[in-house]
Amino acid sequence: MSTDLPSVSATHDAAEPHAQNGLQQRLNWLRAGVLGANDGIVSVAATVVGVAGATTAVAPVMLAGAAAVVGGAVSMALGEYVSVSSSSDSQKALIQKERRELAADPEGEFEELVELYEAEGLSRPTAESVARELTEKDALTAHLRMELGMREDDVVSPWAAAGASFIAFLLGALLPFLTIILAPVDIRAPLTFATTLLALAVTGAVGAWLGGARPIPAMLRVVLGGALALALTFAVGAWLGTNVV
Repeated sequence: MSTDLPSVSATHDAAEPHAQNGLQQRLNWLRAGVLGANDGIVSVAATVVGVAGATTAVAPVMLAGAAAVVGGAVSMALGEYVSVSSSSDSQKALIQKERRELAADPEGEFEELVELYEAEGLSRPTAESVARELTEKDALTAHLRMELGMREDDVVSPWAAAGASFIAFLLGALLPFLTIILAPVDIRAPLTFATTLLALAVTGAVGAWLGGARPIPAMLRVVLGGALALALTFAVGAWLGTNVV
């Protein structure tokens, strides 16, 4: 009976972190998406509002906005691809290293796993029983989890990360871009201000909710920051439109 109990406990303990890791990974993706959308909203809104402060013509605003949307989305995707590629390369190297160590010295690796479970508070017999059962099931997974706190399928695809960042930025950027292009000239700047700040309030609230933080302070931070960016770019655009030939 005593030998069976550790295996049930170990299975539960192994499954629970896997579920938590999966949930955490999804939340991280959602947070990254919210941040990407937030960047798209602010950067493109600041660009089009700045140009609108300099001219009442539609064509320059449309050209600057289109360039900001495409350039920003590509830049965001490229940055995410490079960042995630570096991270995933490191993760793959660690996995390969662990695989080689298991092949070269399985007894030493087993003893290391036992010691890790002992450090978690298990008695020696229980630690050996848990380590043996998990090693027989999947030695690599057991070692990755205990030594590195990761799983083999935790390695994120750089292409998927880049694509998600591109889409998130694009969706955020389209709101101020379409607003200033479609709105009447006399109200396009204030309307873009209003829609941008409303969108930032939403992304701030969603980001805070995903992170388990209070929504009001997060909303205030992003709205005030966005308002400052829009006010500065509009002021610069208005000054340049008046003083620069």
